[in-house]
Amino acid sequence: MHPRSDIPTGPFGSGLLGPLDQDVTVLRRRVQRLLTATLIATNVIGALVVVGLAALLMPSPGMSGDLVRVTAFAVPAYVVAAVVVGTLWGTRGALRTLHWAAEGRPPTEAERVASLRVPLRLTLMQAVLWGVATVVFAAQAVLMQPAVALTVFLVVAFASVVVCAIAYLFGEFALRPYAARALAGTAPPRPLSGGVNLRMLLFWCLGTGVPVAGLVVTAVLAWVRGDVSTTKLAVSVIALGLVVLCFGLLVTVFTARAVVNPITSVRDALGRVRAGEFDVAIPVYDGTELGLLQAGFNDMAAGLAERERMRDLFGRHVGHEVAVEAMRTSAELGGSVRTVSVLFVDLVGSTALAASRPPEEVVGLLNRFFAVVVDEVDRHHGLINKFVGDAALAVFGAPAALEDHATCALAAGRAIARRLALEVPDGPAGIGVATGDAVAGNVGDPRRFEYTVIGDPVNEAARLTELAKNAPGRLLASWTAVEAAAVEEAERWTATEDVTLRGRSRPTTLASPR
Repeated sequence: MHPRSDIPTGPFGSGLLGPLDQDVTVLRRRVQRLLTATLIATNVIGALVVVGLAALLMPSPGMSGDLVRVTAFAVPAYVVAAVVVGTLWGTRGALRTLHWAAEGRPPTEAERVASLRVPLRLTLMQAVLWGVATVVFAAQAVLMQPAVALTVFLVVAFASVVVCAIAYLFGEFALRPYAARALAGTAPPRPLSGGVNLRMLLFWCLGTGVPVAGLVVTAVLAWVRGDVSTTKLAVSVIALGLVVLCFGLLVTVFTARAVVNPITSVRDALGRVRAGEFDVAIPVYDGTELGLLQAGFNDMAAGLAERERMRDLFGRHVGHEVAVEAMRTSAELGGSVRTVSVLFVDLVGSTALAASRPPEEVVGLLNRFFAVVVDEVDRHHGLINKFVGDAALAVFGAPAALEDHATCALAAGRAIARRLALEVPDGPAGIGVATGDAVAGNVGDPRRFEYTVIGDPVNEAARLTELAKNAPGRLLASWTAVEAAAVEEAERWTATEDVTLRGRSRPTTLASPR
């Protein structure tokens, strides 16, 4: 049985991950391109934020011409340098950490933890690069125009937070294929990349805390300087408010997707399990409690699949009704007395057959013979209680109660006799049917027992089978069974003679089909 794997999607449902067995070289190049694109995009966004906030927050009369020219050159140059350094440092370092995937092997525990922490490491790298940028540009402002140094420092620092937030979100998104590979087939006892609480707190800080702090700083600067007009303050607050709204929306969408996607995968898989599809497994691609939820579902589905397989095998060995009864009630030795009908069928001349034919042919004949017996007993609501070499014992009325058990047993006997003559002519068999009280229950030892039926009708059916091997039609029943059957079925039988069967003290009235 091969578990079916879903294809997890990225935060926006784009199907980024693809199949987990895709070529590792293709996956490596794809992720490398995504990381490089993320690095470029985050630094460009950071530069735009710096320019936009500087235009809004600079005190009058603004930056001097020399500072503007130096900044206009320094910002693009620094962005290019940050992209180059980030590519050499961050992207290559990330792929070195993920070398186990390129080697096509499962990671060790240390490699798994390190791989899940790559987005955080990339974010720390961006924090270092933009921390340096904050110091450099603030120092430049101190040397060239001290009056705007504080504003420059706050603007670049705010942009640094924005860049780090975007770097973490997109880094986690781009590296989900590796996260899925790292967590494949595992059920870690604890979150490996921080819990949901930590993630939600981080997202709140990035999407709400820091932007609102920027608004507060803008108001404080305007109040301290005292030279900001009402119009300029209003424009600054409105612009920053729009930034807060857009940036907060972006972070919220990513947060929602990061939480909803794993839950959705589990929900969809649960739907398939509910529909009876147990060979389902979902990729584990989240290092938080959500990943533990995915891994837990896989363990549950695997357990259910194993249980279903065992139940199927159990049902094949002992019969579906017995399996259902065993799972419904406690497994105890003993049974209860009930009126049942028993059908016994046995091949004629099986000893000579086994001696004269190769074992493969004998097994093939037995399988064809038993296929007819099982088919008709099932169709008439009986239970194949056991196979005894080249014979089979079927019970009607136990363990599940059956009102018309005698009718069903007699009809099954006629159908088996007819089909064996047509479909298995090289395997003639005697068939006996009897009705009476028997004990139905578990027999054996508490460590190993079986469900069976013990009593006079079982013995009677076996003796009737021996007589039936030499009777016309090779089918005999006790007149007791015929009397217990419905009128329509009873009319198909006729009484022949009274015979005292071996091992019994009173005679049995034989019945054969008309």
